[in-house]
Amino acid sequence: MNRIKIILPLFLMAALPVAAQKLVAIKADVDAGKTGYMQPVTAVFEFRNKSHRKLRIERVVPDCRCTTIEYPKNEVGSNEKFEVRMTYDARQLGHFDKQAAIVSNGSSKPFYIRMKGVVLADLQDFSGSYPIEMGDLRLDKADLEFDDVNRGDQQVQELHIYNNGIKVYHPNLMHLPSYLTAVVTPERLGPGRSGKITVVLNSALLRDYGLTQTFVYLAGNPGDKVSPDHEIGVSAVLLPSFDGIALDKSQAPKMQLSKNQVDIQFDGKSKKSDVIIVTNTGGAPLNITSLQLFTGGLKVSLGKRNLNPGETTKLKITAMREDLSKVRTRPRILMITNDPSNPKITITINAK
Repeated sequence: MNRIKIILPLFLMAALPVAAQKLVAIKADVDAGKTGYMQPVTAVFEFRNKSHRKLRIERVVPDCRCTTIEYPKNEVGSNEKFEVRMTYDARQLGHFDKQAAIVSNGSSKPFYIRMKGVVLADLQDFSGSYPIEMGDLRLDKADLEFDDVNRGDQQVQELHIYNNGIKVYHPNLMHLPSYLTAVVTPERLGPGRSGKITVVLNSALLRDYGLTQTFVYLAGNPGDKVSPDHEIGVSAVLLPSFDGIALDKSQAPKMQLSKNQVDIQFDGKSKKSDVIIVTNTGGAPLNITSLQLFTGGLKVSLGKRNLNPGETTKLKITAMREDLSKVRTRPRILMITNDPSNPKITITINAK
């Protein structure tokens, strides 16, 4: 389901008598926007107990059976945050305007929250194929690639997801590194419904230039155990920066490869090798600062990483048939250089 998150600091201010507390919200109305018929939408209200006393929510009373409420059942300590979530079932087309009353020991009168929006019959789901099966959930892909990233970029990738089961799921991505964030829409995915997971890369938090790889894991519900069967590969290629460097192209290093694609025929053999000639055709020393593999199943060796103008070296590539048969993504080799016109070189391996 769609998730709308609004921060509503809840001030429980103690007056002269300690018992006199008052609830004040900066904003009590949430516009949940558009949703589809039978696609529940949730508004999430975030609060903080700003008083010096514990807060206890006695009950939250919605004005319609078409909404459900989730709220803390335990006491909320002083200065602690908490959430109240209001979900509309979207079983009626058209505009909706729903309220709920929060009854607590923080006020002598109920505190009202309100959500509004519109339910559309023709709100289009993502249409396409979902070839990746992870339990009842299916994905359109199981790998995310953030390519040609410059420091400071925030690139976005999307995973489209489909619930092929008979129960409602709350999909999420687990084990996200610090440089990735993910938002699932809708938050609750009913049977036969599709949604998407928007993954954002914050390149400022990547440590090194070149290839950074990790795995995240799809969970059907919060708290699910990590499963290798639900693994999603994530790769990011951070390019070196030449900002502020005045370069005369005739005096700059320049990498030239004898080929940037290797076709290997195993012909019944367990492994096969090929060689690429690397030449510095520029006017300054060429430095190959990074040599990395996107997948397993390959071994590489480079004769020299630093080439003076006119020098050459050999890049030997060995492919292992059995290991390559297990990889999910295209086998590739990545080189990061100080060639300002080609800081990233990708060599594709086609093996049969």
